[in-house]
Amino acid sequence: MPSDAVAFDGKAFVRTLTTSPGVYRMFDADDALLYVGKASNLKKRVGSYFLKPQLEPRIASMVSRIAHLEVTLTRTEGEALLLEAQLIKSLRPRYNIMLRDDKSYPYIFVSDDPYPRIVFHRGAKHEKGRYFGPYPSAHAVRESIALMQRLFRIRNCENSFFRNRTRPCLQYQIGRCTAPCVGLIDPQEYADDVRHAVMFLEGRNTRVLDELAASMEAASARQDYERAARLRDQVATLRGLQAHHYVRGASADMDVFACRVEAGIACVSVLFFRNGISLGSRDHFPKLAFDALPADVLGQFLAQYYLDQPVPAEIVCERQPADATALAEMLSARAEREVALKWRVRGERARFVELAARNAEAALLARLSSRQTLHTRFEALRGLLELDETPARLECFDISHTMGEETVASCVVFGPEGPLKNHYRRFNIRGITGGDDYAAMRQALERRFRRLANGEGEAPDVLLIDGGRGQVGEALAVLRGLGLDHIRIVGVAKGPSRRAGEETLVLGDSGRELEPGPDSPALHLIDAVRDEAHRFAITGHRRRREKARERGVLEEVPGIGAARRSALLKAFGGHAGVVGAGVEELCRVRGINRELAERIHAFLHG
Repeated sequence: MPSDAVAFDGKAFVRTLTTSPGVYRMFDADDALLYVGKASNLKKRVGSYFLKPQLEPRIASMVSRIAHLEVTLTRTEGEALLLEAQLIKSLRPRYNIMLRDDKSYPYIFVSDDPYPRIVFHRGAKHEKGRYFGPYPSAHAVRESIALMQRLFRIRNCENSFFRNRTRPCLQYQIGRCTAPCVGLIDPQEYADDVRHAVMFLEGRNTRVLDELAASMEAASARQDYERAARLRDQVATLRGLQAHHYVRGASADMDVFACRVEAGIACVSVLFFRNGISLGSRDHFPKLAFDALPADVLGQFLAQYYLDQPVPAEIVCERQPADATALAEMLSARAEREVALKWRVRGERARFVELAARNAEAALLARLSSRQTLHTRFEALRGLLELDETPARLECFDISHTMGEETVASCVVFGPEGPLKNHYRRFNIRGITGGDDYAAMRQALERRFRRLANGEGEAPDVLLIDGGRGQVGEALAVLRGLGLDHIRIVGVAKGPSRRAGEETLVLGDSGRELEPGPDSPALHLIDAVRDEAHRFAITGHRRRREKARERGVLEEVPGIGAARRSALLKAFGGHAGVVGAGVEELCRVRGINRELAERIHAFLHG
């Protein structure tokens, strides 16, 4: 806080407060948000920060930075909890417990088409149809979709692919689809298959089994033995799945939570049950505030978690979460129905709680072990490079291209807790001679560090360059030109046999070379960061190259402009679909007449 700034008078501010429920926000002198809190009684809760004789050291540190406070009144404590969770999730205050989970959960989507498709979905739910989930992982969704295809043979292709088929695809050949695209199944029969798949996803397995058994008997009676055999196999598979996956004691829709806190790290493990079936588990590691207790973590976590997720009928916790009454009110309001929030449970639910607790303990132990390994490696790097302090931010650059085509540079960032993926960057390199890696590295570094020279972003403690003296020289020249020559540069040159552990490190400040050897924890860290930069660069290069090839081939066709090219790629799902289309299929695309369709087909097929 500037020396001429007037200190915030917390006691005077508290005298102006009401006893109503609401949310308070604390800001520092730079107007940065420090903390968001909720209270059933604002005067009493905010007063506890300024009227207590002694505060915990971390809370006292936060309070000393307060420059001003803002409050928002709410009608109930539940509304205050909801607003608090929304503000924490959107504004990410420094001192709050925060759910750090940027990945949305995956769902199974059954489309609302004449011939519905069943596909993996993640993200906003804009398309018309039914969404089933959430599932704890992409693997669980794909496994379920594969099962749906095996049991009910529902299509999973994109509509652009489906509309332009003239013969069945491979899915039909291997018995995973009934080829509705070319009319090999009666529409009513396909609709029955879709209906059974939806019933299965809804948990109405017994009803599905009854209908399939009745259809099997009818097919057998009219001597359609081939269909009867297929139905028999479906019934047998479903019975086996029902016996294997149904969980005794689980309510129709239920989530079970357990929390563990140790050494400044929290883990919340959740078990998912939908329609009485276990969908698996997922572990979360929220950011802690102060010396938070498991009950505090659980309460804040649940409030933020269900902002984006559908609320099940029953939520079971291993212990009473903080503000349980307000939390139950908020969850019921979000679900627009009564939600049962429980923490003292018996029987099978107690067994589920125990399982969630074991998952949380195991995940936390793994995270602590990983963190300790990373800490050891960062300390080893400090010693190897003779740094005054342990580095807190490593950046690594790599270049990827194929014979100089579509060059991409990557920048990955690591901290003491691992990769910081939201800080990763890719740079599409343009205007250089193909294959000139020095020019590519120079352009990427200039684009990255010009912003830093202008006061934007964070500086790395160590800058790793995938390459030897030449690449390090380029990096030194760029940073000196931008006035950033204080950043430590290390080149990672492959050894003669190009095997991991034999790399030579080129130190930019002195030009010295180090060979730490395969047993060096510091080199293990450098290799991990370098390999991640390499992976990230290759992925970006491949995507750019494929887009360029799709665009480039069609650009050479006379009479095809940007609009028609875009319409073709969209209609057929990409370049391969356009190549596989016949003249009649090409004619169906808006803006493509028969003459142009014949010209496109002739060009693509020589």
